[in-house]
Amino acid sequence: MFMKDRITIDLIDDIKKRISNLVTGYTKGLKGCYYADLRVEIDEGRGALSENGESRECYEDTNLSFGVRVIAGDGIKAPGYFGQVIGMADIGRIERIVKEGIDHAYRRGYSNAVAKLRAKETFGQLGKSLWDTLLAPIEIHQDKVPAVFDLDPREIPLEDLIDITKDVSKEVSSCDKEIRFNQIMASTMMVRELFLSSEGVDIDQSHALTEGLIYVVAQNEEGTQELYDYIGDQRGWEVITQGINVHEKSLCDFSLDLARDAIDLIKAEPLKSTDKEVTIVTDPHYNALLVHEIIGHPMELDRGLKYETAYAGRSWLLHDLDDHHIGEQIASPLVTAYSDPSLHGYGHYKYDDEGTLAKRVIHIDKGIFKGFMNSRQTAALLGVEPNGSFKAIDASFVPLIRMSNTVFAGGDTDPSDIISGVDDGYYLKGHRIPSISESRENFRISAVKVYRIKNGQLDQLFRNGGMTSDSKAYLMNVDAVGNDFKLYPIPNCGKGQPMQTKRLCNGAPTLRSRARLI
Repeated sequence: MFMKDRITIDLIDDIKKRISNLVTGYTKGLKGCYYADLRVEIDEGRGALSENGESRECYEDTNLSFGVRVIAGDGIKAPGYFGQVIGMADIGRIERIVKEGIDHAYRRGYSNAVAKLRAKETFGQLGKSLWDTLLAPIEIHQDKVPAVFDLDPREIPLEDLIDITKDVSKEVSSCDKEIRFNQIMASTMMVRELFLSSEGVDIDQSHALTEGLIYVVAQNEEGTQELYDYIGDQRGWEVITQGINVHEKSLCDFSLDLARDAIDLIKAEPLKSTDKEVTIVTDPHYNALLVHEIIGHPMELDRGLKYETAYAGRSWLLHDLDDHHIGEQIASPLVTAYSDPSLHGYGHYKYDDEGTLAKRVIHIDKGIFKGFMNSRQTAALLGVEPNGSFKAIDASFVPLIRMSNTVFAGGDTDPSDIISGVDDGYYLKGHRIPSISESRENFRISAVKVYRIKNGQLDQLFRNGGMTSDSKAYLMNVDAVGNDFKLYPIPNCGKGQPMQTKRLCNGAPTLRSRARLI
């Protein structure tokens, strides 16, 4: 499997020997260079896709990229960035390519600093809003973090991926005549990331990543029902074949369950909206998307500081540095929420993309808002400790403040007791599609299934339903939290310009609150 004439993750060792002095030595000779870091990443992966029992696509691919950040300037400092994807033909001249990237980032940073200083001197009171770019201090680590897997993604033949997607697709096609279309995808890869900084940070971390996507369409004379979902984890091929994932199901079993859900739903009545709030119980899968949208994104400090306003929105939790909700009650005392990269899943990592040792970040502690995910730069603005939340989808992109594993904490109530305590209400199971306001202060999220609750029992099943509410009102009305916490893979969280579509995890237990049905 490991050929010398193609890119493999083992190339990182040779690349590091040839370029590490550029970060720790060469940058010291650049006038006004305050700081520099370098990220190198290699991905090795393969995947296959089948439709209705026939193979449609397959691939084997590798990716080598690097990214540089330089903070430079005299009198005032500013950052400059450079990133590039390179190929096997570039390996022989990797030192020159990286040195040119450092020079490019340095010129950008220094030029930004000159323009910033000129604006600060020209625009009076407005110019005082321009800040020096400083980084909050971190511990300096040298560490190597290995990947976790049973079945090495690099040793799985592409034919195995083709065969399993075809076989699962055939099983789904034959499970019921009302399944009119299905698409099954499987992929597995190994990723290795190197981070070096002028401060002496030296981090080499790897992870395996395996994923399955299932899309099914059921149809009868009453209508059509489309469903899709994912299984995945930062592990090897065992995720697909042995069910080593949050669902504890193989790709085949998970796909068949989703197909049966689609068949059940085309027989169900459409849900009708309510004109007033009702009692709503939501399952962990639904709440994974809820916590993503109303906790995760508004807790990213670049969003709070309005860096993203033009293309992605703001956060209702921070209007400005003097007007914010830190220390205030924004949820029921039963609600605790946090982000934790140490939880194993798509969002797991030990160090972020500026070498900060990641840690659990408490966002809401028993209803009280505590704080944001941050980077070293945004932590310096608020005078707080960096918490390791700066990530990019590969080394050629500028890192952004991103969720890792952002969750509602579990409670101590049995989910069956939460449902049995409802005389008249609804149970929302599984998430589908979100629609969120610009500052995340209200939401509308659809569910896979909606059940009526009557006298503490699940009753009629409905399709095409969900709920809508004000975010704070919903959180304040939570009156029960289950003990059934689960963590789910979210493979398609988009943020940034240019767009970075990142894999992460969200999790939650069962919750009970009040909202309007839609």
